[in-house]
Amino acid sequence: MGVLIVIPARYASTRYPGKPLVGLTGATGETRSLVERSWLAARAVDAVDRVVVATDDGRIRDAAEGFGAEVVMTSEACRNGTERCAEALDALGGAYDIVVNLQGDAPLTPPWFVEELITGMRGDAGADVATPVLVCDGRAHRSFLEDRAQGRVGGTTAVFTRERHALYFSKEVVPYTGRTYADDAPTPVYHHVGVYAYRPDALRAYPKMEAGPLESLEGLEQLRFMENGHTVLCVEVDARGRQFWELNNPEDVDRIETMMQAMNLA
Repeated sequence: MGVLIVIPARYASTRYPGKPLVGLTGATGETRSLVERSWLAARAVDAVDRVVVATDDGRIRDAAEGFGAEVVMTSEACRNGTERCAEALDALGGAYDIVVNLQGDAPLTPPWFVEELITGMRGDAGADVATPVLVCDGRAHRSFLEDRAQGRVGGTTAVFTRERHALYFSKEVVPYTGRTYADDAPTPVYHHVGVYAYRPDALRAYPKMEAGPLESLEGLEQLRFMENGHTVLCVEVDARGRQFWELNNPEDVDRIETMMQAMNLA
């Protein structure tokens, strides 16, 4: 029994078709695809037994095998990354005690985010799912608000109990504060990082659960667990000076490349 990381990668993204194969240029001038950079981020995580890319598209399969990834082909019927992870787990025989979904649009995910997520999952026996959250500084909070003002879907925010069990996730900026903050000042808003750890039983049950109105409205797959009574643990992680952003829109390519330059990431 060990840890499996699955990187779900879908070509037919509604907001950004072909997103997994979009090139990102790092600080050294080398361009690698989004899915390759996400795979490299997964490979940097300690104490992981296996990393696979799960896709239903031959173009992504060929690209991933070209840079050395193991690929699991999944069906076109998967409605989101969690369903694709469930299908990949079954295809691989299911012999893992934790399955991590490192979404293919999060190439800046530091390895310690995933390592702390796994530790948090193992420390909370009542959690069916775990996901990292990162406190927003004033700069990130302002970026979230600017994205929403321009009609763009930026990051996802999270609110949770004192025990760190999730209350809600939203593509709106919650909680509302009505305040402005200095660039480096912490805010009461938490950025949800697009990584999940699942107990295998919860993951296998997920495709059979009914998608509720909150998941449908927000377009956030983790809400299905909550709407069906499962506990989602929010693990607060420390960026340690690293910037973090997900690639949701074409405009995010420049933003992520600028961050990579600033952090001297190859």
